[in-house]
Amino acid sequence: MRCDSLCFVVDTPRISIGYVITRSNQAFIDRIGLPQGNLVTLMSLKVRLNKSPEPPEPCMLTECMAVIAGAWAPNVIWCLRAGPRRFNELKIDIPPVSAKVLSTRLAELTKRGVVQRNVRDTSPPSVEYELTELGQELVPALDEIVKVGHKLKAKGYLHGNE
Repeated sequence: MRCDSLCFVVDTPRISIGYVITRSNQAFIDRIGLPQGNLVTLMSLKVRLNKSPEPPEPCMLTECMAVIAGAWAPNVIWCLRAGPRRFNELKIDIPPVSAKVLSTRLAELTKRGVVQRNVRDTSPPSVEYELTELGQELVPALDEIVKVGHKLKAKGYLHGNE
């Protein structure tokens, strides 16, 4: 297998120097010990040092977004912010969502500790869903996302504003 290009990075805590190695520099090949036939040229790239703080491991931003990234998950959290709701009430609150997707999303949010499923001892038994303490902590974040959404809409950046 022939290598047409190779990326070589000087490893620092945050990448600061990178090189793209392309065909045609035999001396460099000999120095780094690439097999014969892979001719390369060293071309320096200026890569600015990323000054943002290191994300904690695992990345909390990614983990948090995974909780609310599922289809209709933010809408479910939004509708439960005012208090417990039954499945059919949520189905009415979020008209475009199918029963299957809503059921899946509620199960996922329950598993992640965002929503609590409560079976009421009534005849017939009824089930209500409500936000947990963790779920309540997501509400201000959703409020901020909605504010940004309004700004994006006002500037014409959202779909449907063409």
